[in-house]
Amino acid sequence: MSELAAIWSNEFEWLLSIINVGVHMVDKKGTTVFFNETMAEIDGLDREDVIGKSVFDLFPSLTNESSTLIRALRTGKETVDKVQTYMNMKGKQITSINSTYPLFRDGEIIGAVELAEDITRIVQLNDQVLDLRQQLYKKTTHKKNSRNDTQYHFSDLIGQSPLFQQALTRAKRAARTQSPVLICGPTGTGKELIAQSIHNASIRRDKPFIAQNCAAVPRELMEGLLFGTTKGAFTGAIDRPGIFEQADGGTLFLDEINSLDIMLQAKLLRVLQDGRVRRVGGSTEQEVNVRIVAAMNIGPQEALANNILRSDLFFRLNVVNIELPPLTKRKEDIELLIHHFIEKFNQTFAMKVTGVSNEVMETFLHYSWPGNIRELRHAIESAFNMLEENEETIRLHHLPPQFTEKPLDLEPAATIERADAFLPSHPMHLPSYMETIERNIIDDALRRYKGNVSKTAEALGIKRQALQYKLKKFNL
Repeated sequence: MSELAAIWSNEFEWLLSIINVGVHMVDKKGTTVFFNETMAEIDGLDREDVIGKSVFDLFPSLTNESSTLIRALRTGKETVDKVQTYMNMKGKQITSINSTYPLFRDGEIIGAVELAEDITRIVQLNDQVLDLRQQLYKKTTHKKNSRNDTQYHFSDLIGQSPLFQQALTRAKRAARTQSPVLICGPTGTGKELIAQSIHNASIRRDKPFIAQNCAAVPRELMEGLLFGTTKGAFTGAIDRPGIFEQADGGTLFLDEINSLDIMLQAKLLRVLQDGRVRRVGGSTEQEVNVRIVAAMNIGPQEALANNILRSDLFFRLNVVNIELPPLTKRKEDIELLIHHFIEKFNQTFAMKVTGVSNEVMETFLHYSWPGNIRELRHAIESAFNMLEENEETIRLHHLPPQFTEKPLDLEPAATIERADAFLPSHPMHLPSYMETIERNIIDDALRRYKGNVSKTAEALGIKRQALQYKLKKFNL
């Protein structure tokens, strides 16, 4: 038994066996000493056949360079969130996201451990989407005036508030040009609707409109998705155009551009500047004529300050800037939007709802709307599901729970008292005191909602993932 295997306790091994993450551990020679059930499922192998085998016996397609476990043993460096595609000893192809860490004892490497998440099915679905897009691309290239994949025009956008009308005016003017557009606004404010409307009002209206969320695809897959692949570029790669080629002559909408890997942002910038794209693994470049409309759900300054958006890419995209206001800043539009969604869902549900009660209207006007217009739409749809067939008015008890529970609002006096409690009599470090206040507010909210993270996040007006990050940060 190797030195590493000898230090295992039965309890620790049991814990690693039941977690929902693949765990593969090797000793300093690259021999497997632990392989949990989840990893066995991911790699399509039996645990009994794996223990005592080397990495290369189990995965013949890997090399010293491509195996993250061997690399960790050789270099002593960790690899985080690496997408790997490889073949097991039975010939099955697997794609997983791996994080690999060297293990040290008394300053010497005694082994390495790899944590893996299976994304084979995701990759297969991604490939199917790409193949369907390619088929559509081939069909539309042989048709003149083919209809693009959009639903919305400026005439479909509803709102009379000054801030929304200002954004709409800028968007309509942008439709007359070919310049890049950057749309900023919170989640659910209609960024893709604006992008589609710009496309359909432009001279590119009869050409493709392709939308891609940059946060939805892992970095290693995103490069091939954007720029295309060449056969042999990596295991399983085939000749396939990327979405730049597929959108040639039309518009490419890149949502959550700030989620794009920094290195890919540099490559994207070069394509925008040169108008040429090179497929992954390719040696030649191809000209593309694509208008870029990008979007972010956070402010540009926040993205730049957090180093998740390159400043040179921002300046290249921000030729035309459109700011979409949150629903709380366009309350005069809430009634219009309610009637619009009621008309829509009357058709969907074959009902004859005429409106909402005064109590519902008052609730909507004072609600914080963290999900903005999308949340309003879902609230109306949810209410339709709760209505009896003969009911014509949406009432408070028809709405989802967040509208009927007590809101998380501190009384003004309590707010002042709470703030005074953190004002010291000596010089203070403002960021530290702000964090203290934030921690206490989150702690109070979490207690009020009895530890329910989703309801707490909703009450605080932040995403569930953001709250989970803060809970971990503040050790709550």
